[in-house]
Amino acid sequence: MITQKNFAAIDIGSNAVRLLISTITESTDREDVDFKKTSLVRVPIRLGADVFEDQLISENNIERMIDTMQAFQLLMKSHGIEKYKACATSAMREAENGAIVAKKIRERTGVEIEIIDGNHEAAIIAATDLNELIQNDCNYLYVDVGGGSTEFTLYSGGKTVASKSFKVGTVRLLNNLVEDNAWEEMASWVKETTKPYEEVDLIGSGGNINNIFKTSGKKEGKPLSLSYIKKYNDLLNSLSYEERIMDLNLKSDRADVIIPASKIYLEAMKWAGADKIYVPKIGLADGIIKSLYKADKE
Repeated sequence: MITQKNFAAIDIGSNAVRLLISTITESTDREDVDFKKTSLVRVPIRLGADVFEDQLISENNIERMIDTMQAFQLLMKSHGIEKYKACATSAMREAENGAIVAKKIRERTGVEIEIIDGNHEAAIIAATDLNELIQNDCNYLYVDVGGGSTEFTLYSGGKTVASKSFKVGTVRLLNNLVEDNAWEEMASWVKETTKPYEEVDLIGSGGNINNIFKTSGKKEGKPLSLSYIKKYNDLLNSLSYEERIMDLNLKSDRADVIIPASKIYLEAMKWAGADKIYVPKIGLADGIIKSLYKADKE
């Protein structure tokens, strides 16, 4: 006997807002549970451009958020969603009017938004298939690069050793809003945390590293090398914004943030002494779906 349920996750990031709809299939004949991505909608609102400079979400972006959440509500209704969860990260948690905006969205659209901190964000992502990738006899530095922050988690022996969030993100870097010592603090933390381990591989997540991986033509599960990341980073920097859109087929809101993102991944590999990076298809929205499923079974 087969049962199916549709769950939805809304990821409100600093660069874009995403709606992920997944169909979860269970069978009495199998222990495995199938999570299939039914639909993914991405809207490039870029809340961080407001917040990281003015500490406020602008009226224009508030209205865009309300419109987007209304559209998401209709899509969830059409897909017969049984459960959903909406999580907001760096931009909304730093906005002075973040809580007010969340309340206004709830009143106008019915969508309840939970504003989460960096550690909670990392924990939700860890609930994905990340654990299936991590081997007990290896060491991994997990790096999630967002628009407002970068989260690091070191795994060794299949367990979490250390985790830290830094206010260094692609939108911040684009707008020169990263504090002078933030980059140095991030580099020092990675170097010191990975120093006791002889060999460390990176695991990268985020829209930008997913795009870089797709461009590589590598098969899923195969890592990208340090030399490939460096060459691609050099290529990105050699092209103009328009050329990155035309020649690399990048979306307009990806063609700018991908440069600081590739730099973060490249430097993180160097700091950790890693020569390869794995790019599983995971993210906050995937983690939200898994957490909804887990809660549904309890």
